[in-house]
Amino acid sequence: MDHTDSVNADPATDSDTEDRFQRFRNQSGFWLLGLCNNFAYVVMLSAAHDILKKQESHNATVTTPAPGLLQSDSGNSSRYDCNPVSTAAVLLADIVPTFLIKLTAPFYIHKVPYGFRVLVCVVTATVSFLVVSFSSNVWMSILGVIFASVSSGLGELSFLSLTVYFSNNVLSGWGSGTGGAGVAGALLYSALTQAVLSPRNTLLIMLLVPAVMMISYFVLLVFPPSFPQWRLREACHRGFQERRPLLWDSNDEDYVQDEREKEGRETGPLTFVNKLHIVKGLLRFIMPLAVVYFAEYFINQGLLELLYFRNSSLSHAEQYRWYQTLYQIGVMISRTSLFCIKIRRIWLLSFLQCVNAVLLVFAVYYQFLPSVWLVFVIVLYEGLLGGAAYVNIFYLISKETGDREREFAMAAASVGDSFGIALSGVAAFPVHNYFCSL
Repeated sequence: MDHTDSVNADPATDSDTEDRFQRFRNQSGFWLLGLCNNFAYVVMLSAAHDILKKQESHNATVTTPAPGLLQSDSGNSSRYDCNPVSTAAVLLADIVPTFLIKLTAPFYIHKVPYGFRVLVCVVTATVSFLVVSFSSNVWMSILGVIFASVSSGLGELSFLSLTVYFSNNVLSGWGSGTGGAGVAGALLYSALTQAVLSPRNTLLIMLLVPAVMMISYFVLLVFPPSFPQWRLREACHRGFQERRPLLWDSNDEDYVQDEREKEGRETGPLTFVNKLHIVKGLLRFIMPLAVVYFAEYFINQGLLELLYFRNSSLSHAEQYRWYQTLYQIGVMISRTSLFCIKIRRIWLLSFLQCVNAVLLVFAVYYQFLPSVWLVFVIVLYEGLLGGAAYVNIFYLISKETGDREREFAMAAASVGDSFGIALSGVAAFPVHNYFCSL
């Protein structure tokens, strides 16, 4: 078979033959790509309170403090010092475009060369920072958030698919970088806005991030000679490997038998039917990923803004920002842990995250937690669970799929986290409204 036509043609997968410096460049490149890809997404969630505050200030007819952002003398009649609009509104704008892209793009994105995809990610991320920086109302800000979502969603499924062309360690680099984006984005935004800069100037400084993404991809990565950078990949794929747990459903005997009969001659691109069967097999990974992300983002965007401790030296906005920052620190630690530990019991992570969500629902209602510092610990633990679920699920997929289906499987499974996050945004609205009515 002509290796130049294979989906994994001439990949740098054998670490024994790969130059050490080249491996370092590729791993560093994927770390930076993960950092840059998730950066705008994280910053928009960290800025959720400020975006809603902007709506408050523009809609106000008298000079009053923004509810849920300043101290308790804001005049809010609710015992929770609520924003009139849940930060879940920002979450939905940040995740729905990503979800739609991840749901549909794996079936057609192979028709778009990787180089063009990255350029789209860079442009949309740049536009997102500019639009939110200069917006005059909340809906213009939401439009900027949508651009960030498009960039993040397209980038995630593309870069996860891209890992199949490189050695296995780049997946660890990608996971660690996405975790680092959470810390860098949330911490940098919190620190700069709290110290010296306005939210507008902070976002303008972050325009450096799309530029770093472009340099990381086009300069730092060392691509295999046959990599289809700017051309369509009319690929012939390798035949099936012995392990096929995702492509084949053991209960679908007719399909399995048909595929076995075609094993020796099937070398073309995946058909639509092939892809549907792969997705069916992927459900055992997609569902726990969706559950763990539903629980954690229900916490982050539906409950954390209601956990306001008036006796703390931090204002409500500052408490919310540091909740997000500590969550992202947990995510970074656990996504980096793939270098030293692998977890196969991913449903256990989902269960523990749901326990967190139930605990904090009761904490909001009964207000029994004594200090903001205890919430900080819980949020850090929440991030550890979510990050571990993400990176271990994609590691297992990369190991349990054959060459022919791996690129599609990595992209298709990425819909799990976005699906869970989108559902959490919808669920957070009635919960927010209920508690704020008390």
